[in-house]
Amino acid sequence: MRHVIVVGGGAAGMMAAIGAAGEGARVTLLEKNEKLGKKIYITGKGRCNLTNACDVSEFPEHVVSNPRFFLSALHGLTNLDTVALFERLGLPTKTERGKRVFPVSDKSSDVIRALERECRRLGVSVHLHAEVASLWTEQYGPAEADVADAEVLTGAKAMCTIGENAGTEASDGGSTEGGRRGRSGKTKKKAEYIFRVRGVILADGAKLAADAVIVATGGLSYPSTGSTGDGYRMAKACGHTVTKLRPSLVSLTAEDACCSDLSGLSLRNVNVRFLGAEGRLLAEDFGELLFTHKGISGPTVLTATAVAGDALAGGTAVIDLKTGLTDEQLDARLVREFEAGHAKQMGNLIGVLVPAALGAEILRRAGIPEDRKAGSVTKEQRQSLAKELRAMTIHITGLGGYNEAVVTKGGIQTKEVNPSSMESRLTKGLFFAGEVLDLDAVTGGFNLQIAWSTGMLAGRKAAAEA
Repeated sequence: MRHVIVVGGGAAGMMAAIGAAGEGARVTLLEKNEKLGKKIYITGKGRCNLTNACDVSEFPEHVVSNPRFFLSALHGLTNLDTVALFERLGLPTKTERGKRVFPVSDKSSDVIRALERECRRLGVSVHLHAEVASLWTEQYGPAEADVADAEVLTGAKAMCTIGENAGTEASDGGSTEGGRRGRSGKTKKKAEYIFRVRGVILADGAKLAADAVIVATGGLSYPSTGSTGDGYRMAKACGHTVTKLRPSLVSLTAEDACCSDLSGLSLRNVNVRFLGAEGRLLAEDFGELLFTHKGISGPTVLTATAVAGDALAGGTAVIDLKTGLTDEQLDARLVREFEAGHAKQMGNLIGVLVPAALGAEILRRAGIPEDRKAGSVTKEQRQSLAKELRAMTIHITGLGGYNEAVVTKGGIQTKEVNPSSMESRLTKGLFFAGEVLDLDAVTGGFNLQIAWSTGMLAGRKAAAEA
């Protein structure tokens, strides 16, 4: 019976353990926290948007980074398969706006318990407070057919433990970005050497042997849940490239004082265009926007950060509050409202056009005093008001940090991982799953599906690998 060690007890790790145990492997799940699924617990504001019920063929359209790499994993466990799996595990689900799937109970803790029950049923040995310090590997020799597609690994600093010698370095040079040859010419070469996993070494120095190891340690988002980049360090130690890391699905900070004043106000059914510092359109979305004490958030903003990232800093968010009307229809609407309420002060009338909390800010921007009677509003003022309703601008200063980011953009370069198995092309028996990979998607349950699908594939293949 093959022994598979899974490092990390989050979404990808628990699903990997279930996948491996389901194939008959003996599975040890190591989690450094005091409980499993800490990040799942806070997902979807504690409700856990566990996947999206869109058509399977449409799913890759929502994956921002390396969607083609994800196809094999997705077809092995689709979003519809995932819903069926959780239903089988005793977790009824429901589908809400945007085809977002939640547990009927609206409790993320029920998702965790369903996974824990399945792990117990399959005999997975779970160890909490078990921190892995490094991978335990041995030199495997020149690359054979199983890594023929890997690019040359030259001078990589191998800081994983080789054989019995902890901290042994192989050659000099860096193990981060770069460190490869042959990319510009697109000619693929065999690696000079490759490692084989023997197991892991815990923080207390204890060695645990295994036939395969699955690294599912998450990224850097919400570090309080244990996502502190351990997997990136382990991957680099075995020669893997880790692409640029940055927060994604995160709020935006803004210089506009009104954001703090409007904190907590949610705008629904608005169109938001995100322009770069030079005015170029970076992203556009329709839906919900939320004002925060530091700037703006909400689904439209989170999606923009996934698509445009750091390019948003220094740019603007342009909010169309009246997307259902043409310019002519909007002007006609204003004329009607002003005529019907000609004796009302604009501070009172504006509430029929926008949420009351936003009214004073819109009037200020349009240059219309709140005590101005609607009947005395000039044509120029009416046009200025229409402009603000059509294009309210917020000046963006930057992105929020990892403490509030839903996911990490960037990760282990997918070219160095076999998409049909999630196995490293550089280290035999080493598999990756979840956020540690350079895979991320927009908001709506798509990122958790990445965790479920890659975890299941890695688990199944790790259990079956000869």
